[in-house]
Amino acid sequence: MRRYLALFITVLLFSCSEDSENYTLDGTAQGFADGTLLVVYFIEDNNQPVPADTLTVENEKFNAIFPKSDKLQLGYLASEDPRGTVIFFPENENLKATLYKDSMIASNVTGSRQNEMYTQFVKQMKEFNKRKQANSQRFQEARRQQDNILIAEIQRENVDLVNEETAYKVNFIKENGNSIFSLMLTSELLQRKEISVDVADEIVKNLPPKTASSLLAGDIMREVEKMKRADIGGVAPDFAAPTPTGEMLSLKETLGKYTIIDFWASWCKPCRRENPNVVRVYEKYHDKGLNIISVSLDREGQKERWLQAIKDDKMDWYHVSNLKFWQDPIARLYNVRSIPATFLLDENGKIIAKNLRGQALEAKISSLLGP
Repeated sequence: MRRYLALFITVLLFSCSEDSENYTLDGTAQGFADGTLLVVYFIEDNNQPVPADTLTVENEKFNAIFPKSDKLQLGYLASEDPRGTVIFFPENENLKATLYKDSMIASNVTGSRQNEMYTQFVKQMKEFNKRKQANSQRFQEARRQQDNILIAEIQRENVDLVNEETAYKVNFIKENGNSIFSLMLTSELLQRKEISVDVADEIVKNLPPKTASSLLAGDIMREVEKMKRADIGGVAPDFAAPTPTGEMLSLKETLGKYTIIDFWASWCKPCRRENPNVVRVYEKYHDKGLNIISVSLDREGQKERWLQAIKDDKMDWYHVSNLKFWQDPIARLYNVRSIPATFLLDENGKIIAKNLRGQALEAKISSLLGP
């Protein structure tokens, strides 16, 4: 009887010690002075950091208790001395943080699957960066030695390395679809064009229900849809902007049998170098149905520079500009992040090719309108 009573008391004590409403964050802060303050922030679905608690280091230790939550969250510990942050994932499980004053980048949080996976992710990114740095040093040495064969080999290795890194990131996202960090990583890869629209679309469509219903997932999907509209096979979004003489001109008013939308600027040297080729193609094929509308990303207050460049480069076709530099709404509509950038449309406004330059542009137009 006493044995059963003792077992009952042990189970009771254990059950009472389990806190079903909260989880703990216990930490070691190696090298931190007593009184050092650490601020805990949570980033929720709106992507805005919210301070949740301020912790004080005593005897190189700190701790906190947080209520469990069903919200999609990412947390981080912020230190002022030294300045740095340590990311962690609240998963309603007790967590253990290890901070190093002499190496905040080596600090980490453990105690749940997402934290373990993120620690592995950071470790792998360091390995990729180490290999990139080694290749960069080899490349510089090969250039000094004028070893063109080795230079070409290193360049091929770099392409393979970039592809390997991207594949790792995409696989990480797919294996950790319930993490807000995976959504942030997807958004970053998409914005940097390290993944295609189709890959991003597949990622979002296969997210778990909780993550898929988040605001961030919705933002990514809207970006995907916007990029699809400005991709090959989509119908070019219509737009209107001021011409050099101040009238508003829309894309649909400029459509020919084939139409090039040309994003450029007077300050863009690669654009100016490409302009003679575009002029040659236009002069050769305009009478056969080729139209061009150039969208300038010149700055506010520099209209005269834009007009002078049109005259100097003999660009005798349609021109518009909002004079808003990279904030140009048309460039954003077409997801243009570098110039020159071109979109080739058919007579119905469907995008049939992108970013053709030099001989490739003339060869494409020739295949459509004849030599």
